[in-house]
Amino acid sequence: MPQGLLGFQYEREKKEKGLTVFGGIGPYLDLFKAFRVARLLDRKVGMSKGCQGYRDSEIGIALILLNLVGGDCVDDIDRLEADEGLRRLYCKLIRKREGDDRRFRRRTERVFPSASVIFRYLERFSDGDEGVQGEAEIPMGVVGKQKLFLSINRTVVGQLQGYMPEKVATIDQDGTLVETYKESALYGYKGYKAYHGLNAYWFEQKLMMHTEFRPGNVPANHDLLRPLKEALAALPGGVREVRYRADGAGYQHELLKYLDEEVKEGSDEVKRRFGRVRFAVSCPMTDAFRSAILLDKDLEWRPLDFDHNGRAVPWGREWAEVCYVPNFVCGSKTGLEFRYFVTRQLLPERVLPGLDGQVKLPFWVLEMDHKQYKVFGVVTNGVGEGSEIIRWHDERCGKSEEAHAILKHDLAGGRFPSGKFGANAAWWWFAVLAFNLQSIMGRVALGDGWRFKRMKAIRYHLIHLPGRILKKSNRLIVRLSINHEKLQWLLCIREKIAALARGPCLSE
Repeated sequence: MPQGLLGFQYEREKKEKGLTVFGGIGPYLDLFKAFRVARLLDRKVGMSKGCQGYRDSEIGIALILLNLVGGDCVDDIDRLEADEGLRRLYCKLIRKREGDDRRFRRRTERVFPSASVIFRYLERFSDGDEGVQGEAEIPMGVVGKQKLFLSINRTVVGQLQGYMPEKVATIDQDGTLVETYKESALYGYKGYKAYHGLNAYWFEQKLMMHTEFRPGNVPANHDLLRPLKEALAALPGGVREVRYRADGAGYQHELLKYLDEEVKEGSDEVKRRFGRVRFAVSCPMTDAFRSAILLDKDLEWRPLDFDHNGRAVPWGREWAEVCYVPNFVCGSKTGLEFRYFVTRQLLPERVLPGLDGQVKLPFWVLEMDHKQYKVFGVVTNGVGEGSEIIRWHDERCGKSEEAHAILKHDLAGGRFPSGKFGANAAWWWFAVLAFNLQSIMGRVALGDGWRFKRMKAIRYHLIHLPGRILKKSNRLIVRLSINHEKLQWLLCIREKIAALARGPCLSE
């Protein structure tokens, strides 16, 4: 090739033995071993029954690794298989057991399962029920298989709770639409084909406590109480208080009444364990609520947003507590009545006359004192200063929405491999497991500066480190070309994972 314009050449490396571009994946393999992920997958999934083929652990860990290293489709598994150094490390984690050679009718040299094997494995989770357009139905056969993954997730969360206990569990329940072009997918409430993931996020532990994969046409507010009870029942020991936050989809009379009820005779196990749950839920701007705001001339508007000097922001939000009684029963003999708050923020530009019905803004607008305001409502059964309750509710929009973005964009949860609903559900569940394991890695081992880094930065600085895998004195050595500071960081990560493995954990 002429070298006038292109100042260098490419040649194939002849000594491929032990080379890897995933030199920093080792701490994740240590984490899998500390949490006994392989054993959990084999014991609790049970889709690879019999004595033939790959085990659940071999396929499951391959899918989790695929999420962590940046793959977004099943065919990317061949990229892992081509990395000989990664294959060596992986074999160290998934040790061959007696009789493994007899699991395959024809001898295979592969370490990772092939793409066709993974496709067939994922399709075992499908029962043929894809949902029907226009009918908000959740395929219960897939929900039954989902309990296998939730059992694994519960064990993993319980082990972290045993090492880093939290007494309060704030559950942020929220759904997200994942757009797809699959022919079998159904149209969602936003007008495009999608699947619907309903998640319960544990704010204090930064973990996904529960997830339910639904057809895209299922509304955001459909059947939220049942998954919430399942999430609360899965909370590990040591949790003494539960709190709940949600957007407007959570404004359901049955759900709010259940959370507000005190323990009484006939209460279920979750209610007996946690009692009355404090909540803050977005309140829709119904005609009755709007009228209550406009007719109450004694509303005391107070500033909500302040700068670092403690002064109210000129264009910031204001809040007030509204005397509002909805049609449904909003209190009980032993519980507090619900409190309604409203926030408003002055719009710098008014909608021009005659365009009121043509311009649709993504938020509610009210006109007060000849000015237009962006308004937002919150309902709660909590006590205390209204501004603190509103700010506490605002925290939901940060981390739970970020968790959705990580699942869909940083991990492989946003691209589905199959036209079958059950196969895509299993793909989503493995992405959730990868999310939780990455979150645990960030909280336990990576250090304060890396705790909230996104996967893009973690792959760049940790996972995708080129190196060579050597074997000396029957020991594997990962040789990396990095500076002393990064080497010490890697060693510190492994020490923290070893301490986690030796620390107090809940039993399986």
